[in-house]
Amino acid sequence: MEIREATTADTEAIRRVHRESIEELGPAAYSSEQVAAWAKGGASADYIASIESDDACFVIAEREDEVLGFGSLSFDSPTEYEASVDAEVTGVYVHPSAARDGIGTDLLVALEREARNHGVGTLGLSASLNALGFYERHGYEQVRTYDHEFASDLSTGVTGRVVEMKADL
Repeated sequence: MEIREATTADTEAIRRVHRESIEELGPAAYSSEQVAAWAKGGASADYIASIESDDACFVIAEREDEVLGFGSLSFDSPTEYEASVDAEVTGVYVHPSAARDGIGTDLLVALEREARNHGVGTLGLSASLNALGFYERHGYEQVRTYDHEFASDLSTGVTGRVVEMKADL
């Protein structure tokens, strides 16, 4: 397996992994209505903007030309967080067929390494309830729980609980 920078050519594979991960792993913590709204988010244009941004890092996990997961990091400090953080992990998703194979860990380690290389001291993130244990095992601490609108760019009006977390690098 290889972790590499994403390119715009990876966009459709990233969208597929994102949607299938949400649809298959999300029901462990969220209702069918919440999962459906969550899975609607992530337009191709959003991935492309993040991949092409100088203020972000977007990596994929690939094996035999198949995208199995992705992770993204924004170097912009999020203003809506309670905790003071330098940058934000905006997502780590793994295809359900490869879940619990260490791919999520590899992606997170790559993002954290890139953050350190950019002088980031503290990372924040908003974890879905089904990913909470993953981040805790990697040293992230809970800051607060709050309601988040799934696919807010589509104004779904469907909310669910998520957990703001942070970690010192």
